[in-house]
Amino acid sequence: MKNTMNRINKLLAFLLIIITTNSFAQHEEIPLWDNIPGAIENKDYKEEFRLGKNGTPNGIRYVKVPTVKPFLVENGNTKHPAVIVCPGGGYALLSHTKEGNKIAEWLNSLGISAFVLKYRLPSDAIMKDKTIGPLQDAQEAIRTLRRNADKWQLDVNKIGIIGFSAGGHLASTASTHFDDKIYESDDVSARPDFSMLIYPVISMEDGITHNGSKVNLLGKNASKELIDKYSNEKQVNENTPPTILIHATDDHAVPVENSINYYMALKEHKVPAEMHIYEDGGHGFGLGLKGTHTQWPEACKNWLRDNKIIPEKPVYMFSYFKGNGEDGLHLAYSEDGYKWQSLKNDQSFLTPEVGKDKLMRDPCIIKGGDGLYHMVWTVSWTDKGIGYAASKDLINWSEQKFIPVMTHEESARNTWAPEITYNDKTKEYIIYWATTIVGKFPETQTTEDNGYNHRMYYTKTKDFKDFTPTKLFYEPGFNVIDATIQKYDTDKYVMFLKDETKKPVQKNLKVAFSDNLDGPYSEASAPITGKYWAEGPTVIKIDEKWIVYFDKYTDHKYGAVQSTDLKHWEDISDKIEFPSGTRHGTIFTISQEEFQKLKNQ
Repeated sequence: MKNTMNRINKLLAFLLIIITTNSFAQHEEIPLWDNIPGAIENKDYKEEFRLGKNGTPNGIRYVKVPTVKPFLVENGNTKHPAVIVCPGGGYALLSHTKEGNKIAEWLNSLGISAFVLKYRLPSDAIMKDKTIGPLQDAQEAIRTLRRNADKWQLDVNKIGIIGFSAGGHLASTASTHFDDKIYESDDVSARPDFSMLIYPVISMEDGITHNGSKVNLLGKNASKELIDKYSNEKQVNENTPPTILIHATDDHAVPVENSINYYMALKEHKVPAEMHIYEDGGHGFGLGLKGTHTQWPEACKNWLRDNKIIPEKPVYMFSYFKGNGEDGLHLAYSEDGYKWQSLKNDQSFLTPEVGKDKLMRDPCIIKGGDGLYHMVWTVSWTDKGIGYAASKDLINWSEQKFIPVMTHEESARNTWAPEITYNDKTKEYIIYWATTIVGKFPETQTTEDNGYNHRMYYTKTKDFKDFTPTKLFYEPGFNVIDATIQKYDTDKYVMFLKDETKKPVQKNLKVAFSDNLDGPYSEASAPITGKYWAEGPTVIKIDEKWIVYFDKYTDHKYGAVQSTDLKHWEDISDKIEFPSGTRHGTIFTISQEEFQKLKNQ
């Protein structure tokens, strides 16, 4: 029977490796040690999986070789916060999926790189001192992250730890025993910069501890000195890192007093601390099942923002015009990207002053590399230039300027829907727009739409004073207008554009791709919108979803589609809400501080 079970475990381990490789090929486990400190060689001690009711492995036993499994956030050259993830399991196993991989994926969604720690479970069979084995692994994991910060694009001042149940005991031990010299090491700090303790075991004291965790870590006959040492509420001092604690009142496995006592010790030593105790949840709820405790990930996200570990939640802004654009710039805001509310009672923030018709249609606003907000807009139906102004706060604007980008073309009929994109590598702004030049591109010339036959043109500038000669930007082989560009990978760009063809009718949005902001861009895709004459696309990425907002011209309202891969699109028009009368504009973000000033206008 024993041999049969061993074969089953080996088969399950092999299958799990296959599953893991297919699902998380980029998450290869990295051994922590060349030589494991205090190790005892034991060939009969072999790692295995615990099986759940449905036969799926849900825990790892008999860990002999400690590793970290990286879940990296990749975003250009930006340095990211990082967190060591310590799964629970009573120091007898590791709940590696629920309290490991899934937690890492959640942290990634917050812009945090995560490293799931497969730490050694205390055992006299493989350790000379089982009490310090897990802590050795936690300390070395933190040091490993700091040593490899450049390689993994980590912020060395934002290396934290999160632990669940007994993993919470390990995380709190790492947060209070980081100066313990328990193995030969270099001078790299093992102190976490912050800790998140989720239904943690904190104390080893009878009556409050989780007895299984205590016995597994300290043995059955632990001395009072050892019990006190690893009762981490007694080890807090002013150097203990800022901490958030999560617990449920009805936790009958690890009493809520574990978190309460640790919080009180943090408070006593004036360590920044926050605690959320929920009415229900019991023990081991992971990211949440049902009830009030399901709010804890959001509480942690807010705490991380308030402690400047992750960026503060931005406010989404929308610049737009109403009517014919005669009254100027309007602004709306949203907290979630779905429900939009106008500012200043939907009155204009800036009255147009330049151009033949003195209009302010299609206002496009971006924040540039100089910290200023730069805006371009359509000034007229028939002019050969565009409007420009800049602002520090979206309230006070520079003198408006007319940029004559098409005056060199005698047969240019218009200059419509200009947009700006900033190139952070060249420190240049690229401005692009749609123009019809009479006689150009005769293969797509028709009498429809008053004979307009647009293509996209562009110029570049570093200071909005000197501009490069205007050039053709995008020629997709059809009448094109309303293009906007977003960076979607390290050095890749996607253009959202409108196919303006009326015969046979298109009037829809498409996408094209390029490895360079300047192009060339690929052939336009199939339509990503329906048969409602979509125009004026503007795009933002929220929670890993690309959302394209647009004017549903024939329906006289705003619509939206979303995608996670820029290939498959879902219409979410029924989920969004814009102010009445909103016309073609641009989505961008501002800080909470900037928003409060704007809201007071």
